[in-house]
Amino acid sequence: MALPGLRGTEHIGFTVPDLDEAERFFVDIIGCEKIYSLGPFKNDDNDWMQEHMNVHPRTIMKELRFFRCKNGPNFEIFQFIPADGQQRQPLNSDIGGHHLAFYVDDFDLAYQYLLDNNVRVLGEPTFSKSHSEGQRWLYFLTPWGMQCELVSFPNGKAYEKDAPVKLWHPAHPEK
Repeated sequence: MALPGLRGTEHIGFTVPDLDEAERFFVDIIGCEKIYSLGPFKNDDNDWMQEHMNVHPRTIMKELRFFRCKNGPNFEIFQFIPADGQQRQPLNSDIGGHHLAFYVDDFDLAYQYLLDNNVRVLGEPTFSKSHSEGQRWLYFLTPWGMQCELVSFPNGKAYEKDAPVKLWHPAHPEK
């Protein structure tokens, strides 16, 4: 069984402390394109925010901005004024922890670009082993501390040799 009609991930939504800072980073550094913005949204009369978004009913969604980042899923980036306080940015080890991975054709060029633009990178580039052999990756941080990953596997990953469905990348552009 599967979700009927599933085609893939359309967008990923996440919250940032400052939408202008996030827009500068995702547009000027990563290369995404801003598509639209909406807001603010608040409701003092009922529990719409809690019922539809699972947040405190008096929380204000200050604004959301929607971005397209080449061939991956879109980003729906929110800035809230929470009625019940703000929590810190989760780490990968926290429940709800996450990271965004950006595939690039030339890892070395993209890595140097991050360094040249004073983006904080975590450690040195890593060559994967085992099932992901053929992949090279590196974590980096947004200005507000959200974790991202730079990744490339121009000749595919080891596990894909016999996989019935392959991810798109230069090793099999016809997919």
